[in-house]
Amino acid sequence: MPTTHATGDLFALDLPALAHGCNTRGSMAGGIARRFADRWPPMEQEYRRRCRAGEFRLGEVMRCVTDEGIVIYNLATQVERGADARLDAIEATVRAALADAAHRGLDRLGVPRLGAGMGGLGWTDVREVLERAGQESAVELVVITRPGAGRG
Repeated sequence: MPTTHATGDLFALDLPALAHGCNTRGSMAGGIARRFADRWPPMEQEYRRRCRAGEFRLGEVMRCVTDEGIVIYNLATQVERGADARLDAIEATVRAALADAAHRGLDRLGVPRLGAGMGGLGWTDVREVLERAGQESAVELVVITRPGAGRG
């Protein structure tokens, strides 16, 4: 299915599933990861526990279901905090999240511009990976750009 692009607040949209990139060190201290952690503290606690135990590695996906019934996918797109995101990890984790969402009968998965902010990757490269993964899925991948974010 073609990937949809929109500008807005990822959390303000009525999406059944959301995903975001994470490091494997157990830190959701900045960017959109901080917003996920603030919104769903039990998800952050489980993420930290798994990271401390070495149970969340690069390229893996951690799924949580919120009290509201929203499926959250933490995508291990980088090992370290900061500019460490990897395109291969983004592609693997997005494909896995889309496959899980399809298995659960979900029709849409919302993501920010994974790895193209604090993760340090160029948006053009990330966009290509996301569009390829979305094209091969029955689940609509909805990529959200926050207002004021650059286009390049």
